[in-house]
Order: sequence, then C-alpha cells, then structure tokens
Amino acid sequence: MKIAVVGATGMVGSVMLEVLAEQQFPYTELLLVASENSVGKKLTYQGKEYAVIGLQSAVDAAPDIAIFSAGGETSMQWAPRFAEKGTVVIDNSSAWRMDPTKKLIVPEINGHLLQKDDLIIANPNCSTIQLVMVLAPLHQKYGVKRVVVSTYQSITGTGVKAVQQLENERAGIEGDMAYKYPIDKNCIPQCDVFLDNGYTKEEMKLTNETKKILDPSINVTATAVRVPVVGGHSEAVNISFENDFDLAEVRQLLAQTPGITLQDNTATYDYPMPRFAEGKDDVFVGRIRRDESLANTLNLWIVADNLRKGAATNAVQIANLVAAL
Repeated sequence: MKIAVVGATGMVGSVMLEVLAEQQFPYTELLLVASENSVGKKLTYQGKEYAVIGLQSAVDAAPDIAIFSAGGETSMQWAPRFAEKGTVVIDNSSAWRMDPTKKLIVPEINGHLLQKDDLIIANPNCSTIQLVMVLAPLHQKYGVKRVVVSTYQSITGTGVKAVQQLENERAGIEGDMAYKYPIDKNCIPQCDVFLDNGYTKEEMKLTNETKKILDPSINVTATAVRVPVVGGHSEAVNISFENDFDLAEVRQLLAQTPGITLQDNTATYDYPMPRFAEGKDDVFVGRIRRDESLANTLNLWIVADNLRKGAATNAVQIANLVAAL
C-alpha cells in the first residue's frame, strides 16, 4: 500500500509520521509531500532518507491513501485531484467537514459508516474530537440535550509560529507574532476569526461538527480561549441530559469506553492535565460531578493532546479502517 503524507514538514505532519510508525501502518511505499518551498528537502524517517516531493508529483504517483495536514485552501484545491486518481484522502483541515456529501469520522464513534467509495474523508476539529469522544457514550445512555463548553487551547493548535512566539516572549526576544497580543502570562478569548454572529470560527466548529457526528438535535454553545500551554487542549463541559444519571454509572461508562482514560479521584488530586496528556493518544476525563443548579446536568473536564488524538492519531486510525475495507 502506497501512502502519502501531505504537509509532512509541518507540526501535525511530523506527529503523523510518529503515529504511523507507532501503529506500524502497513505501507509499502511512503511519499512525503509539502509545498513547493520544501520540495527536494531531505527528511530522515525510520532510518531512511526521503526527498520531499510536490503535490502534482504526489498526484501522479497515485497513492492508495493521502493524509492531508496542509490547510483548507490546499485541501480544497488538491483533494479532488487525488480522489480522481482513486486515492482516498483523509483531510485534517476544515475544508470538507460540513460538506453533506463527506463523512466526518471519529473511528470509535462512527467509523463503521466508511465505505470503499468514500474518497474524501474529513477529520474533525481537534477540540471537537475530544468532546465527542466523551459525549458519545453518555448520549447513547442518557440522551444529551445541551452542551456548554469552554476550551483552553494549546498554542500548538495554531502552529510553529505560535510556539516560537511564546518561546521568544519567555526569552525576552522580539519576533514575529502569531497572535494580536502576547500569549505568555495571558489568555486570549479568540481562536480563529470572528464571524457575523459574534462567535469565532473555532466555536462554531465545536457546535456544528458535534451535531454532524452525534445528533443534529443536540444544542451546543462554546467559548474557545487560547492559553500559554503546550501539550494539549482542555475543556470545561456542562452537559444537560434528557434522563437522570448515576455518577458511579457515568464513571464506569466512561472508564470502559475505548480511547478514554478516566482520571477522577479528588482524594489523590487525580485529574486530567495537558502536561501529562502530551504525547498520548487517549482522551482524559475527570472532575466529574453533578451540576447542583440544574436537573439532569453534569460537569466534567476533558483533556487531550491536540496534535495526536486531535489530529494525527485520529487520521491514522481512519487510514487503518480504509486499509481494511
């Protein structure tokens, strides 16, 4: 099986390569693809040197699977060209997520929907993935009515430029800024651009993608905040259900869900944190407690590495499902 990683020189692309190696993905040929600026650059991967190729060369090579982490514009332009060659595209950008003809996949939840003729498959937003991983088993059991989520998002979600900005600020160096304001010792209540309704694009991704993946009847409202953290996104989530729940049953349900790690022991100060989620594939959940102000309502805290389950790991899981079709 021939596989292409588009955006191989970027932050998500490099993690994608790590995950492919860890999961021992069964490829026979690997194509590392990037923009024209990177063509010819040499990358060493698993002891072998690869020359980065351009997008047209990759299309011409007709890989079986192409995993895209190269931004929405690139995906809109190039994913159909790969698909025309019979290549299955797994896209990390927002380009195809809300297209009604494309499937938005979290393998543990709706991977069974994939079919051989799905040539462009959308990978959900990083903050959406960790949210729906926890919501899915609870929705199945109790019926989710409404979700209020506040996210505390790692600078790695913005990319290398944001990481460099934080490092520069901490070192007292002036340099390029990924954000309109300093990020060190700060929280910026804006992830992505503002829309006409006053929400950011990131906040509406959480709303719309959750509905598409789980159930269009679920009401979701979100506030997304960028914080000076590397390692993962955190979410404070308030969930209202159709039916009442038992806290012990909620914990048991989440603990036995594949891909979720329960960290919920206040006596030992055991709860999820991005410092410890970094580099791991699971979604971590804790601080589970009843909302005492509203019937049938739960509070909890979710953390996941946004570059892994929030992007690369989920994409490679999809690739494994495609390879098995």
